[in-house]
Amino acid sequence: MISVQAENITKNYGTKKAPVQALKGISFEVKKGELFGIIGPDGAGKTSLFRILTTLLLADGGSAVVDGCDVVKDFKMIRERVGYMPGRFSLYHDLSVEENLDFFATIFNTSVAENYELIKDIYVQIEPFKKRKAGKLSGGMKQKLALSCALIHRPSVLFLDEPTTGVDAVSRKEFWAMLKSLQQKGITILVSTPYMDEAALCDKVALMQNGSVMTIDSPQNIVENFGKPIYGIRAANMLHLLNDIKSFPNVENAYPSGIYHNVVMETIHLEELRKWLNNKNHDGLEIVTIQPTIEDCFMALMKS
Repeated sequence: MISVQAENITKNYGTKKAPVQALKGISFEVKKGELFGIIGPDGAGKTSLFRILTTLLLADGGSAVVDGCDVVKDFKMIRERVGYMPGRFSLYHDLSVEENLDFFATIFNTSVAENYELIKDIYVQIEPFKKRKAGKLSGGMKQKLALSCALIHRPSVLFLDEPTTGVDAVSRKEFWAMLKSLQQKGITILVSTPYMDEAALCDKVALMQNGSVMTIDSPQNIVENFGKPIYGIRAANMLHLLNDIKSFPNVENAYPSGIYHNVVMETIHLEELRKWLNNKNHDGLEIVTIQPTIEDCFMALMKS
């Protein structure tokens, strides 16, 4: 069963003389109960797409259906059925934790007690601070409160727009564990993120850049279909090394990645590359074969 379907969604900003295409014909499907990731850097169009799917913004073209409802004709029904957590913390800073939660429950004609079981595993982590003003919470606690408020009416589809941006690594890990738990309860989850490592935690991902979807598949399939040799290379002078790598004829792409420069080759010419770099007199030269990641696949798609 399809929970979310987008067909050729387009969105323009700016003026008629100088339009800016934020979304360029976006199409995808999300199955019921799936954890679907929209992966891309800032400016890729992720927020515009989520705002259209949650009826907060009208598309200029195309159509979309969420939980069986058209995003234009049935916008009131969609707002009752979805949960939305925007990228920027948007709860009431002057209200306490419990006051914010009670407020959002009231909006949806429900109560915290009625749906407490759904949010219990999340809310118990911030319940000791329930009297604290939301504006005084840490980034990780704000994140948990915002998720609790988005879930308090028991939505069938949950939209999370860059929920882990600006929080520490431990909070990010805890948050994704919470999403996996919610998925087991039958909630369809769409999450956008600029963090490539989070793509591997999704059932399926759409890789976006400049308003377009470059590919849609499971993270495992995307990585397995990379199909080209990739090496990690480092030396004493990393800047000069990168320039020399890029001048080698068989190199398709090269870019910094951690302690190495990741180098994608058109075909396997490892010994020729090693000889080429040795002739450039690089001290401490090290070349290792590495397995591609989602980030490597993303970089390759940007070049194609």
